[in-house]
Amino acid sequence: MDPVQENSQYPLVSKFILSAFAATVAELVTFPLDLTKTRLQVQGEAGLREHGKPGPARTVYRGMLSTAVGIVREEGPLKLWQGATPAVYRHIVYSGGRMVAYEQLRESVLGKSEDGSFSVWKAAVGGMVSGAFGQFLASPTDLVKVQMQMEGRRRLEGKPPRVRGAYHAFIKIVSEGGIRGLWAGWVPNVQRAALVNLGDLATYDSVKHLLLRHTSLEDNCLCHGLASTCSGLVAATMGTPADVVKTRIMNQPRDSSGRGLLYKSSVDCLVQAVKGEGFLSLYKGFLPTWLRMAPWSMTFWLTFEQIRRAVGISSF
Repeated sequence: MDPVQENSQYPLVSKFILSAFAATVAELVTFPLDLTKTRLQVQGEAGLREHGKPGPARTVYRGMLSTAVGIVREEGPLKLWQGATPAVYRHIVYSGGRMVAYEQLRESVLGKSEDGSFSVWKAAVGGMVSGAFGQFLASPTDLVKVQMQMEGRRRLEGKPPRVRGAYHAFIKIVSEGGIRGLWAGWVPNVQRAALVNLGDLATYDSVKHLLLRHTSLEDNCLCHGLASTCSGLVAATMGTPADVVKTRIMNQPRDSSGRGLLYKSSVDCLVQAVKGEGFLSLYKGFLPTWLRMAPWSMTFWLTFEQIRRAVGISSF
């Protein structure tokens, strides 16, 4: 049977489940790096200084390794997985949605060329659209994840905890900002996801099939590993600035109507960061972002390709 026909006949819900499972494995393996990245991105925040918000007596600028060691020493090793539950919930929705959407766009909407290839521009469009779609659906879980990740830092600064768990965070957000409050920060969230998937999905798909067409590599783990390494680097480079803005908007305090007190919009956050901290502040946390995306991407794609093969679906 032709691979395109085979893929189109396979139930979409099954592809969604396989994508969600592979993403869950990758998320749990690499989550401590995500927590470290989040802590690095909000330290020295210019918006807090401008609005006179209380903070620690002195901002401690630490690198990735020392930040991770500090979390273990000051808060305990299990805190490296604080916020992992909503992160897994997020990837069930986000990765399941983006992968199914990308395959549908590739096979049915944008379409492959007569020789079976999928042009780079189509891969870029498909990656951005599917990433934005998946992230919009998953934005509430991302908001909860970011707020939970910052609870350890708040306790060390002597601030009262905002949330006691994923369920309490959801209830608190809805009570303060209504259902719309669950989508606070969705614009930079979706922008980041579009850029990340332009790097991740488009790069993986393009590099993998480029290797298969122009080298002697077969469709195996080596090919998948090389393609995923490239996709992780491109995704981190394109997505880090939007990730910094997204994290700060989601972590800012809000008024009784759910409006942010520090930033009016993602553009305002971007301008404040560059003016107050310099352009390179947009790449705070780049190293842990890349070091997380590289193993995340490799773990995800290797797991995803293998379980597709195991259940009889053709390679991605």
